[in-house]
Amino acid sequence: MSAQPRVAVLDYGSGNLRSAVRAIERAGAEVELTSDFDACLEADGLLVPGVGAYAACMAGLRAVRGERLIGRRLAGGRPVLGICVGMQILFERGVEHGVETAGCDEWPGVVERLQAPVVPHMGWNNVDVPEGSRLFSGIEGERFYFVHSYGVRDWALRTNDRTRAPLVTWAEHGGDRFVAAVENGPLTATQFHPEKSGDAGAALLHNWVRSL
Repeated sequence: MSAQPRVAVLDYGSGNLRSAVRAIERAGAEVELTSDFDACLEADGLLVPGVGAYAACMAGLRAVRGERLIGRRLAGGRPVLGICVGMQILFERGVEHGVETAGCDEWPGVVERLQAPVVPHMGWNNVDVPEGSRLFSGIEGERFYFVHSYGVRDWALRTNDRTRAPLVTWAEHGGDRFVAAVENGPLTATQFHPEKSGDAGAALLHNWVRSL
């Protein structure tokens, strides 16, 4: 058995995935870039990347049964990490150019255009990390690299006595507040690109790989 955790990077036609693969390898994992359902299901961790339009990403995801794959893994408590649009598609739906697209619906919430004077939000930004975060352990005060025009701007999750509320990290651009990261049991996601975020992003990915 390999001492390194095995991470599958889901290949569903969403942009250049090599930087994500290399970053996860550097974080200490054995990585396979694949669209194979069983290989993704059996890996210790699944990384769901995403760039471009929400609707196109969902179409690509459904073509490889990605939404079922994510659901199956989470039902078994198996870790999933979504990045950028790979985070956005985990929510209930996305609205782009007046077109509404159903997402994976792992979380309630709507992905919509940022209400800031300058969009896209591109570059380094601070994040507001909640207490108890494992993902941001040791890097709570660092900056991360964002490239996006859409996000989840208004999100309040109701929980009951049996469910623990997700840890939500926020960021702000042009006076508009949006979700920058979520930690919710086996399901973790970042709106920013850790693979493009230098040492801070490398440390974040190491934290995730170490948790597998």
